[in-house]
Amino acid sequence: MMGTRLGDKLRELRKERKLTLEKLAELAGLSKSYLWELENRESQRPSAEKLTALADVLGVSSAYFLEEDIRAPEERHLDEAFFRGYQKLEPDAKEQLRKILDTFKKNT
Repeated sequence: MMGTRLGDKLRELRKERKLTLEKLAELAGLSKSYLWELENRESQRPSAEKLTALADVLGVSSAYFLEEDIRAPEERHLDEAFFRGYQKLEPDAKEQLRKILDTFKKNT
């Protein structure tokens, strides 16, 4: 069976986060069989929405899946995913997070 770069990256991140195919599919709003296809079949071309859903659950940017590089997500992928998560927070939670960041700035 020939995996794809997308499939390899997806499988690796899923396993690192200790998620089953079933759990990742549930969290991303996809079917388990579709996720298996993504991990194992060359011909799959997921929509931007599906890639974004997977990226959000796995904590990376969707761009990470599209790049040729097979290495682990870079800092910028993690930063982009963090910022996307931050943008979805309620105003109170954003304020709490800003205060936490301020404490780190004072300690460095």
